[in-house]
Amino acid sequence: MESVYAQYVWAVPIAPLLAFLVLTLMRCVVKGSAAFIGVGSSLIACVLSILILLERLSASTNVYTVNVEWLSFGAVHFELGYELTNLNALMLVIVTVVSTLVNLYAKGYMADDERQTVFFAYIGLFTFSMLGLVISPNLLQLYIFWELVGVCSFLLIGFWYERPAARAAAKKAFIMTRIGDVGLLIAILILFWHMPNHALDFQSIGQVFASVDTMSQYGISAGLATWIASLIFLGAIGKSGQFPLHTWLPDAMEGPTPISALIHAATMVAAGVYLVARTFDIFQLSQTAMLIVASVGGFTAIFAATIAIAQRDMKRILAYSTVSQLGYMMLALGLGAVTAGIFHLFTHAFFKALLFLGAGSVIHAVHTQNIFQINGRGRSMKITAWTFAIGALALSGVPPLSGFWSKDAILSAAWESNKLLFAIGVVAAFLTAFYMSRLFFIVFTRAKRVHTEGTDSPIHESPAVMTIPLVVLAVLAVVAGFVYTPFYSGFETWITGVAASDHTNVIVIIVSTIVALSGIGLGYFIYGPNGVREDRWSNVIKPLYHLVERKYYVDELYKLFAVYPLKVLGKVLDVFDRYIIDGIVRYTASCTVQFGKLFTRIQNGQLQSYGLLSLYGFSALLLLLLLLGKGLW
Repeated sequence: MESVYAQYVWAVPIAPLLAFLVLTLMRCVVKGSAAFIGVGSSLIACVLSILILLERLSASTNVYTVNVEWLSFGAVHFELGYELTNLNALMLVIVTVVSTLVNLYAKGYMADDERQTVFFAYIGLFTFSMLGLVISPNLLQLYIFWELVGVCSFLLIGFWYERPAARAAAKKAFIMTRIGDVGLLIAILILFWHMPNHALDFQSIGQVFASVDTMSQYGISAGLATWIASLIFLGAIGKSGQFPLHTWLPDAMEGPTPISALIHAATMVAAGVYLVARTFDIFQLSQTAMLIVASVGGFTAIFAATIAIAQRDMKRILAYSTVSQLGYMMLALGLGAVTAGIFHLFTHAFFKALLFLGAGSVIHAVHTQNIFQINGRGRSMKITAWTFAIGALALSGVPPLSGFWSKDAILSAAWESNKLLFAIGVVAAFLTAFYMSRLFFIVFTRAKRVHTEGTDSPIHESPAVMTIPLVVLAVLAVVAGFVYTPFYSGFETWITGVAASDHTNVIVIIVSTIVALSGIGLGYFIYGPNGVREDRWSNVIKPLYHLVERKYYVDELYKLFAVYPLKVLGKVLDVFDRYIIDGIVRYTASCTVQFGKLFTRIQNGQLQSYGLLSLYGFSALLLLLLLLGKGLW
């Protein structure tokens, strides 16, 4: 079957780019229509993406690629273009659906903001960058969009730049992700050096790294493949907030809530997982690299989950939840379960966007993010409460919601490959259910026990423009998981192009269900309407609770061992530059000036001075000759 919509895949990122250009260049003219332009452009991209996906579901799964020459010198050619596979067709739908709903939601959330035109312009550029990254046919073009995604995140996290915390969070995100990006850049340079004809396109990479034999034919050793994969993963660590480059992600909550949903659900953090999946041919040839990915992912999953159980900021709880779930995805990829990792990325996009937008709905009403100041005041927001509950249950892995199926697929892969990582995944799943029930019960069901000044005004449900995206995402959070269940495995064949394997494991299904319900039950016992006070049990384990609440002092350790030493080094170099380097330059300049001034006194343009100097010179010459005894002739 001939591809019809695939040839128009280039138009998917162009639609939000045009919105960005219109909103930027005609800001004063379209000020009142910024939201409509943002929603409209995303909707066009969304509809086209869905048509492309439907075509990929029913047509041939061949890779569709279009390239044009960009740069050429000697035998080296760089190309730009676009490539369509089943994987990035799915990613296009994830990004555009969430972007459309976020734009619609932001119409209500940002209605009173004076800079909403700039806000929607930034969202357009952000969406364009992510979509461009997704359809890139080679690593060089992907890296260009990879960096553009980082720039957009800096602009959006620091959107409210008048707040010191927002400025600091934007700089932190930009710097920490750059650390990982250096690793990706080095990996691209190594590939450029060793690939035949310096090819960086994904099809050529897939051919070279198809097996150990093909890899060795081109002079690439197993050790070099491990280095390349590890450096690519370093880039993914930065973008996807894996330990130890995770601390920027919770701080990114200083940006507007719609941006938190977009970053955490479908764009920036998804880029790291997509990168590993896109270059998986390299990873699968190195057991060391695979172990690194799985270990970092497993540790990040449980590490971030423990931090989330003690946080008080509503958005930061969800942020650490995102870090934990990204760890789950990396765990799956490290175990070789690419389908499970992508499937969890797919389901997570919907219920995490739902949770962030639901949190924004509550924050928009009560004007605080502290869950203990909200303390049950969300009960009057029925639509927000019910949709948030669906998102929380999906994230907790309660059957038959989407999160249950994707998390079960990952745990099944861990059960088959590594029992230790399976145990880590189970504990992380229990903690996830616990902290989400804690969040839900305190915000939406708990009787108000603490009087907080300024939070006693009547609470009303958010407007329809904010609740409609919640309802749509809630429906997706329910049904999205049925694309890959123990009863249907066609999704795996469609994504990987190979026959689906049996990922059904009754033991894992039973264990994951019990764990999820146990976490919710414990959360209800402690934080439910009639639950015990938190301080009663937190005082029992006070040192450990305080350690978790302080996020294991990772930020403080960074300041102690990285920030402060670099500041001292910077001051030392500043002194050296100011007084040594600049001092030498200033001294040289001063000597030159003084030397010049000396001759300006001699060359003053007065004839009598020249005559007097000539007389002095002639006299000195005679005296010298007499002293030397030479005579005059």
